[in-house]
Amino acid sequence: MTLKINSIAPDFKAKTQEGDISFHDWLGDSWGVLFSHPKDFTPVCTTELGELAKMKPEFDARNVKVIGLSVDPVSDHIKWLDDIKDVSGIKPTYPIIADEKLEVAKLYNMLEEDAGVESMGRTAVDNQTVRTVFIIRPDKRIGLYLTYPMATGRNFDEILRAIDSMQLTLTHKVATPANWNKGEDVIIVPAVKDEEAKKLYPNGWKTLKPYLRKVPDPSK
Repeated sequence: MTLKINSIAPDFKAKTQEGDISFHDWLGDSWGVLFSHPKDFTPVCTTELGELAKMKPEFDARNVKVIGLSVDPVSDHIKWLDDIKDVSGIKPTYPIIADEKLEVAKLYNMLEEDAGVESMGRTAVDNQTVRTVFIIRPDKRIGLYLTYPMATGRNFDEILRAIDSMQLTLTHKVATPANWNKGEDVIIVPAVKDEEAKKLYPNGWKTLKPYLRKVPDPSK
């Protein structure tokens, strides 16, 4: 099955360095970020896991659970966490899936079905497509996914920005413009006609085009 936005995020059972999980049960009613890595002890991923550990309070504040995935065993994850702490000054406190049999990577369309059935002997280059971030809504559907090349570190500020937009637009009948940040003006969606908009936004709006109407962030 090819995954896309609004697809149900596939459920699975997996081992992590914090114990066994069942993914949908672990998510509960929270939002989720599943971010994957081609192998433990790789340079870019080491910086990413450390940065996310620093930013975890920002995700917690948005009711977002964070979970990593790497195509290596739990024993390697535990050793890697010490390296991450040495590099970043903080040890990640979120679970990291040990996808030794490549099952989750295949389930999430990050590896082909013929990629084998174990991580042993595979290099980071073999797994280079295991570099996707999935944002999962509380309804267990995929809200966004971003895939990065191995040599390009991920921008977690952008992932937070996208979550802010998604949480706002699921609650209000608005969309967010390019480069939007929380608190800035938003766009009234075209499905909301002017008569309804007058009730929703009695203080009015700025019309740039008939189809482009801006109002202040309604969550402020």
